[in-house]
Amino acid sequence: MSHSVDRSELTDTERAALHRLQLGVEHVHRGYGSLLACHHSIGHGMDHFEAARELLSEAGHEAYAEALREEILPAGFVDDRWTYELVDAARTGFVDDVATLEAAIRADLADGEQHVSERRLQRRWRRRAAGRDGE
Repeated sequence: MSHSVDRSELTDTERAALHRLQLGVEHVHRGYGSLLACHHSIGHGMDHFEAARELLSEAGHEAYAEALREEILPAGFVDDRWTYELVDAARTGFVDDVATLEAAIRADLADGEQHVSERRLQRRWRRRAAGRDGE
């Protein structure tokens, strides 16, 4: 990948591709954030199950307390995996992979500059506001 081009010489198609890559990475990060939120929600749910287990045991309902202890509390969220394992796998796998590839493409095409479409639009609008047209 040695196509390095001055960012001002990017074609509209290259600029659009970089923008789509950026949006893709941002959506992956948002999805990862949702996974983190899920991880926290499941953890809080498990804390409530543990509190319920203790209360059930205290109230003399040992069979229910034991069912929580054996079936729910040690169980994984997906198969036998806990949510922290899913979070770690996503972060060190897919999330890092897409961010790394997007950064490499952006480094090659735009000297690493982020938000090339937005910067172009910003310059255009500021020139227009100052009474100068063009790019």
